[in-house]
This record gives sequence, C-alpha cells and structure tokens, in this order.
Amino acid sequence: MKRIFFLLCLIISFNKLLALASTGSWNILNVKYSYSDKLSLFGETQLRSLRFYEHFHYYEYKGGIEYNFQKSVRGTLGAGSYQTFAEGGNFVMPKNNNEFRIWPQLTLFQSINKFKIEQRYRAELRFTSRGYRNRFRYRLGVSYSFGNNQKDFKPFKISVSNELFFTDKEPYFERNRFLLAFNYKPSKMLSLQAGYLQQFDYRINDETGRGFLQLGVYIDLVRIQNKSSHNESEIKDN
Repeated sequence: MKRIFFLLCLIISFNKLLALASTGSWNILNVKYSYSDKLSLFGETQLRSLRFYEHFHYYEYKGGIEYNFQKSVRGTLGAGSYQTFAEGGNFVMPKNNNEFRIWPQLTLFQSINKFKIEQRYRAELRFTSRGYRNRFRYRLGVSYSFGNNQKDFKPFKISVSNELFFTDKEPYFERNRFLLAFNYKPSKMLSLQAGYLQQFDYRINDETGRGFLQLGVYIDLVRIQNKSSHNESEIKDN
C-alpha cells in the first residue's frame, strides 16, 4: 500500500507540473474482447485538448479485429472516424479535418531478458475532407513489468516508445511521437495508464506539435474458455 500511495502522489505531482506548463490532455478509453487466444475484437475512443483540459480540439472513435498468428506476431485490421477542429477554444468550427480511416497493421513482439520489445507497422488509408491520402507509421517500444505477481501478471509496467509517420508524397516525413508511460493493472481485466506524450509535426494540420498528459483506461474482456486475454509485452495503443 505504501508503494501504491507513493506512486499516486508522484503522478499527482507530475500532473500539477504539466498543468502549469499548459500541457494538453490526451484521454483514451479502450475495450477489448478476446474470443480466443488468437482472435479478439476492440473498440476505442479518444478525446484531446491543446491545453490542460480545455481547448478540446479532437476526438476519434475506432474499432477492429486482431489475430495472433503466433505468440510474437499479431495482425490487426481497424477503421474509424477522426475529427479535428480549429484551435482557440472547445471544438471551434470550421473543422481542420473530417476523416474516415482504414488501417491494416502488423505487430512483432520480442523478449530480451526482462524487457519486452514491440515493433508496430501500420498503413493508413485516409479519406479526408481534403481528399484521399496514404500514411505509413512505424513504432518501436520497450516495456518493463514489475511488482509481485498477481496470479499470471505483474501489476506495474513502465514503457517508452517512439513512432515515425511518413507519406508517399513530399515532404514524406510528417510526424514524430514519443511516449513515456506508467501502467497500473489492479486486475486482469483492467489497466490504468498515465504518461507524457511529446509530438512534433511537420507541415500538417491535424494538430499542433506539443506535449500532452496521457490518461488511459483499458478494459480486457475474455471468454471463460480463454486462458490469456493479451500479450503481456503489449504497449497500449494511441
């Protein structure tokens, strides 16, 4: 209990510092249903603001299907709606972008001692208010789980990841996204995440490059027959 209390105090203090720095907010709710050890469905919604819980400018909702070809290889097919508003207030019109997106994805997992390595490759077919676009993303992440084992999982995890965004048109490079996150897993079905996300944009109008406080709630639902709901090396999506 003392360790949990200390971590909560640390997170609260960190949040206060971020608020003083006019950091934006990045909020995630993700629900995943594992039909079997190989097949699962998911749904996710996000809400973002350019200041600390004000000037909300972006929301998205998406869903998809995942299939584990083997323990270290996962395929995903997702689709969703992505809405970006003008800066200066809460959901200021007109919109900067109104987008429907389809994205196939491949994720590779690897363990090196106690560290878990994740490589994620995603292609995005983007139907935007400014026409059709392609985008390609690569994310490399490392995570470390710790704490006393709770049945078949550890309750705490620290992760760091960096993601690059490219297109097939000049200037080709669009964005860099860095995330440092802490996860607390009170049960096998629930995971809570707090982190700091730093984003740099190059000549795009989806949102301004800056820092965000990221808070996420991840719910894993499983069939009774299913023994394992997810890969422990997984870095939570964003």
